[in-house]
Amino acid sequence: MNSFKKLAIIFGFAIVATSCQTEGSRNYQYMPNMYESVGYETYGEVGFLPNQSEAMLPPANTINRGWLPYEIENSPEGKELSRLQSSPLDSMNVESNLAKGGQLYTIYCAICHGDKGDGKGTLVKREKILGVPSYADPVRNLTVGSTYYTIHYGLNSMGSYASQMNTEEMWQVSEYVMKLKQDLTK
Repeated sequence: MNSFKKLAIIFGFAIVATSCQTEGSRNYQYMPNMYESVGYETYGEVGFLPNQSEAMLPPANTINRGWLPYEIENSPEGKELSRLQSSPLDSMNVESNLAKGGQLYTIYCAICHGDKGDGKGTLVKREKILGVPSYADPVRNLTVGSTYYTIHYGLNSMGSYASQMNTEEMWQVSEYVMKLKQDLTK
C-alpha cells in the first residue's frame, strides 16, 4: 500500500509538470518581468504616476545641467542686440577655450563652413548646400555675440545647435569663429 501511495504521488507530479507544457513558448521563467517588459503608451494614462501620465513636464524654474537660459529673444531685434554681447568665458583660459572650440567647430561646423571658415566645406564642394558665406565677408558684421546667437537659434537654412552643445561649448565655438575671421581678414 505504501508503494502505491508513492507511485500515485509521482504520477500526480508528472501530470502537473506536463499539463502546463506548450510547444510554442517557454514553460517557466524565473523572473518574467525581465523577459517581457511592460510597455506604456507615451502619452497614455498610467495609474501609478502623478496626473496619470508618463510624459510629465519638469518642475518649474529648473534648468538642465550645463545649460544657462539665454536672455535674448529670437527676433530681428534680438539679433541686433546680440551683436553687443561679449563672451562670458574666462579670459585667462583663451588657449584652452580656442582649442576646445576648434575641436567642436570641426565636429559641427566645418562640414558646411569649411576648416578655415571660408564657406567651402565638404557639403558645399559636393553642391549639397549652396550659399554658405565666408567669415571674412564684411557685410556679415560678425561678432562673438551674434555668432553665439546664430548657434543658439539658427539662421536661414542653418538649424539650432543648442541641443547638441551646452552653453560653454557654444561660447567656445563662437570665440573660435572670431579667430577664423581674424585669420581670413589678414
